[in-house]
Amino acid sequence: MDPLRFAIAAVPLAAYLLLVGLVNMRRRPMLVTGANDLAALGAAASGLAFVGPIELFRPAAATEALGDAIWVTLLVLYWLWVSLGVMLARPRLVVYNATSDELRPAVAEAVAQLDPTARWAGDSLVMPNLGIRLHLDGFDLMSNTSLVSSGGKQSLEGWAKLGKAMRRSLRSIETTPNPRSGGFLLAAALLMFLSVWGLAGDPQQVAVALDQLFGF
Repeated sequence: MDPLRFAIAAVPLAAYLLLVGLVNMRRRPMLVTGANDLAALGAAASGLAFVGPIELFRPAAATEALGDAIWVTLLVLYWLWVSLGVMLARPRLVVYNATSDELRPAVAEAVAQLDPTARWAGDSLVMPNLGIRLHLDGFDLMSNTSLVSSGGKQSLEGWAKLGKAMRRSLRSIETTPNPRSGGFLLAAALLMFLSVWGLAGDPQQVAVALDQLFGF
């Protein structure tokens, strides 16, 4: 892979790894919605998609007709697919820096405020008044836990209320930073270094790649 295509693929991924590393260095849990989590993954993969399937399956006729505008069209199409995936995904809340055991008291506190009729069954929870059924899905290796919807019929308004209550209850929890955060930061720094080193080290090949992609 030439330096330009490598940089296009690596820089968004490096930015995502940097963000994950910084989040995992925090001493407090951080909650994000499943939609935001999936959108961040889509952004991280955008460079890989650009130099992979987007370039590979770029329509020749459309490229000839639109010129460089074809790239804007294809990237918009990519983000439309990401947006569709976000909208179709099941409701979910993702909590970084908290194992399932650490998170459960905060969930119980939030649930008690919202729905006194809520019932637990192991790691599964039913909140009839809010129209929510979920289960805790812990990824203890990364100290992350997700509240994942169970079943197809869910109240989006109920999930929004649960997210607000969870943010309030998480303010009182303090955890230890994830020791694996350094690995994410190191990987991000390595990808950025290789990208800059490749672009600066072979400007002639970068110019050739620019001409291939955009006709410069």
